[in-house]
Amino acid sequence: MPRSVNAVASRARRKRILDQAKGFYGKRKNVYTVAKNIVEKGLTYSYVGRKLKKREYRQLWIARINAGVREEGLTYSQFIHKLNVKGITLDRKVLADLAMNNPESFKALVQSVK
Repeated sequence: MPRSVNAVASRARRKRILDQAKGFYGKRKNVYTVAKNIVEKGLTYSYVGRKLKKREYRQLWIARINAGVREEGLTYSQFIHKLNVKGITLDRKVLADLAMNNPESFKALVQSVK
């Protein structure tokens, strides 16, 4: 009985990896064994990056809120505490957007919390 190697499936598997490696430099884009390792590493970084993105955005929002409330004589932690005491449930993304794009309404919010 002849040996069956299923060339269609193995070629498709290699082609999928090499397509993902498109745009890489040197052997990384056209040598399967090198491309396979680099694509796998890239996919790992993209997974980790999706988690880091959330962390970095929250950090940015907190910095923007802090800059906005310090102009009004408060610190970030005091401001967040006073918001919680008053029962105002705005998340940090919205607060940072107010501080950047609507400073007058953000100042009014800070004054209402003081």
